[in-house]
Amino acid sequence: MLARELGAYDVVNVGAAGTLIVRKPGSRAKFLAELRRKLPFEAEVAFCDGSDLIRLEMENPFGAEPSGPDIVRFVSILSKDGRGKASLPIALPEGGEWFVRIIGSKSRLVFGVYRRHMKTIGYLGQIDELFGARATTRSWNTILSVLRILKA
Repeated sequence: MLARELGAYDVVNVGAAGTLIVRKPGSRAKFLAELRRKLPFEAEVAFCDGSDLIRLEMENPFGAEPSGPDIVRFVSILSKDGRGKASLPIALPEGGEWFVRIIGSKSRLVFGVYRRHMKTIGYLGQIDELFGARATTRSWNTILSVLRILKA
């Protein structure tokens, strides 16, 4: 429904977690103001340019990192430019079996792998602290869906 209400910006909704592709954003400030007016609640918006995602895909950010039913590749998008203090790569928790491994970052994008486990969400939440900005996380498969739409 929100995507339809923002039709002037040619918005496409991907999935159920609030991932929007804005194909005609115009002024970023104007679009973000309109988006916030349409939301029935206050929200911090995390965004990136499609070209950043395309560049990330071309760089093959995960290299030989595993993926499969129990290990998920992810990208977190920071709500503002991060001022990360963490030396990468980093495993969470430190020492012992990891649930989240952050392997790199580029601009507002942080990427890595996580294990499917109930404890994982708490460790993904630490990305905010590590990079000094709120983050929203999507699986690499969701990002690939976004890329297919961007390239269409």
